[in-house]
Amino acid sequence: MSNPLPRALETLWREPPPRRRGAGLTRERIVRAAIDVADADGLAALSMARLAEHLGCGTMSIYRHVANKDDLVTLMVAAAVGPPPQLDPTDWVAALRHWSTALWEVYHRHPWILQAAAAGPPADPQQLAWLDTALAALQGTGLAERDKLAAVTALMHLVRGAAALHIDAGRLDWPEYPVLLRRLIDADRFPALTAALDAGAFDPVDADPLTDLHSAVDYLLDGIAAKL
Repeated sequence: MSNPLPRALETLWREPPPRRRGAGLTRERIVRAAIDVADADGLAALSMARLAEHLGCGTMSIYRHVANKDDLVTLMVAAAVGPPPQLDPTDWVAALRHWSTALWEVYHRHPWILQAAAAGPPADPQQLAWLDTALAALQGTGLAERDKLAAVTALMHLVRGAAALHIDAGRLDWPEYPVLLRRLIDADRFPALTAALDAGAFDPVDADPLTDLHSAVDYLLDGIAAKL
């Protein structure tokens, strides 16, 4: 017998309830308020008590709509991720580049998703729609289905890792990374790293962090193209 879906996922896969009129408390309103709190102060700052204060209601009122914080976070991720971008079906490289940029932008609008979505593979309708859209971009390439999935998974992890590094770097009160490395390493212990540092490989090349992302994405897409 198959294991039942977690309660929040069952909720997401059901037809949405009809919208209620008026300003009463609804699951949709609770989730939107929770996203606002997490966007402002991070996921760690989100609690049912904090959310109740933000909404101007009692904590128990929230529990009538959402069972616990884990379920709430599942609902938040699905709502915050939103639908995937529309891609050009005639150009898989441009399509996946666009997809990568759109995913990067989601992570930067809602950085807490990087923590919340780390618990397991995508299973809600919105995240699976993103996965489906990226796989569909590779439909005409002739790649085997397993290779398509491997390529999209690698791309997803690349964007996720790049976004996490960029977001974390902005939060840390550290020196510029090349300056920090010069304090920490020497050529005897880290010869290859020192050579890269001396060559300026760690120096920022552009004020726009998307430049570095696109460069990394292009390397990965070149690797996919080599398999065709």
